[in-house]
Amino acid sequence: MRKKTGLGVVALGVTAASLFAAGTAGSHGYTDSPISRQKLCANGTVSNCGSIQWEPQSVEGLKGFPAAGPADGTICAGGNSRFAQLDDPRGGAWPATKVTAGQSYSFRWQFTARHSTTDFRYYITKNGWNPNSKLTRAQLDPQPFLTVPYNRQQPPSTLSHSGTLPAGKTGRHVILAVWTVADTANAFYACSDVQF
Repeated sequence: MRKKTGLGVVALGVTAASLFAAGTAGSHGYTDSPISRQKLCANGTVSNCGSIQWEPQSVEGLKGFPAAGPADGTICAGGNSRFAQLDDPRGGAWPATKVTAGQSYSFRWQFTARHSTTDFRYYITKNGWNPNSKLTRAQLDPQPFLTVPYNRQQPPSTLSHSGTLPAGKTGRHVILAVWTVADTANAFYACSDVQF
């Protein structure tokens, strides 16, 4: 009897570990303020989005942006071809959040799996960029306008932090949010269209 109980405990432990690993492998996080392209797809505001509509939290790619990470033209999808619809500029017609240059803004992430975190970084397109083309590094200001160190902590299920939007921006822009995970080789990417 003791042998059967021991095997049952081991099997239960293996099953629980497998479920835990499977439960976190496909879910992570996205921005909803300003609202990201993946969230616009998930909430039905934008259609013809492919599978991202069911998993807005999964835009994961290699970390190290901008020196590494997703290739130019695949940045909004995190280099993940399954979510290529996020890279489509749609003729500059993605719904845009109205913002004011030089003003404080509260950026918010929603997490479905929490990871040890290095930092959160926010980049924005340069003045004069082309909203009808796929996002490239050359279209972004080279330095993030906001970096929030997170010292290997795990964020809560919802995290907001404030930062100042760059002054001197007018018209339509894209904000690229990058959540750098400390304990994997990946980061999460979210593109939000904004109108100054």
